[in-house]
Amino acid sequence: MKLRIATRSSNLALIQTRWVGRELQKLFPELTIEEVHVVSEGDRIQDRPLAQVGGKGLFVSEVEAVVVRGAADFAVHSLKDVPGDVPLAKGMGILSIPVREDPRDVLVTVDGTDLASLPRGARVGTTSRRRIVQLQRRRPDLAFLPMRGNIETRLRKLQEGRCDAIVLAAAGLSRAGLLDQVPHEVLSPDLCLPAVGQGALAIEGSLEDDALRHRLSAIEHSIARIEITAERAMLQKLEGNCHSPIAGHATIADARIKLEGLVASYDGDQLLTAASDAYMEPGSPNAIEHAHALGEEVAEQLLDRGAGDLIRQAALAAMQSQLTTN
Repeated sequence: MKLRIATRSSNLALIQTRWVGRELQKLFPELTIEEVHVVSEGDRIQDRPLAQVGGKGLFVSEVEAVVVRGAADFAVHSLKDVPGDVPLAKGMGILSIPVREDPRDVLVTVDGTDLASLPRGARVGTTSRRRIVQLQRRRPDLAFLPMRGNIETRLRKLQEGRCDAIVLAAAGLSRAGLLDQVPHEVLSPDLCLPAVGQGALAIEGSLEDDALRHRLSAIEHSIARIEITAERAMLQKLEGNCHSPIAGHATIADARIKLEGLVASYDGDQLLTAASDAYMEPGSPNAIEHAHALGEEVAEQLLDRGAGDLIRQAALAAMQSQLTTN
């Protein structure tokens, strides 16, 4: 039997897709895997911040469309690219979330210099407002420069001296086999709370394809699903968008799930945090329901503290910045 996987054509996307294919073939040796490559608008436009050209949803929508029209059986996405404020196409769902990689961010330099030791005025490459607003609170003297492109492109720009450091997801470096090859500092969530869904993969397909759901359920990771459910419930309750500096990080330990959330103003002058935890009985049929409730609880805390205004203002500030840039 053949399964066709829709994927972006970037190196990291292909690495992730091929990992999924291998995991499925380990469990179902009769499967053959075919890749359906998609070059999304987000991949084509590299000279502007992603939020200015439609947000990370661009990476998802065009790949999703390939599955919807029947040219592929399912799609593999980086889960943090799946928008929280835009529903998936009708009849589609996240059928599987495999084991999650490290969700934290890392600071990469040519010589291993950590954040605290960067010289005053050092240039840090990142286009993520979430990363910028958190890191500038620790180091307001740093200069943050826009940095688009795949992992290899960003590392090359660092080596060429276009910046003094870059911030990347640990998961992407790990999956690309580069984490141990580049000098880096892992940024603790206390310093830089990760993006919602960072480190996880989302396998999207038709909710009505029972045979496909059966196969994909074999590589589902229950802990990752619970963590992601809490984080995305928070994001959706906040009605967060790609312009808003929003972070969410769920962890499970000792039969408890903890969720930390963050919303900041676009310039980072205001930063709100909230956290809560709940008992999580291992294997409980209510685990997903409880995780969703936890996410909404943390979102309510943030909304009560003014997160809604910050999110709306961030969208307006991003729009004004786009008009100024254009």
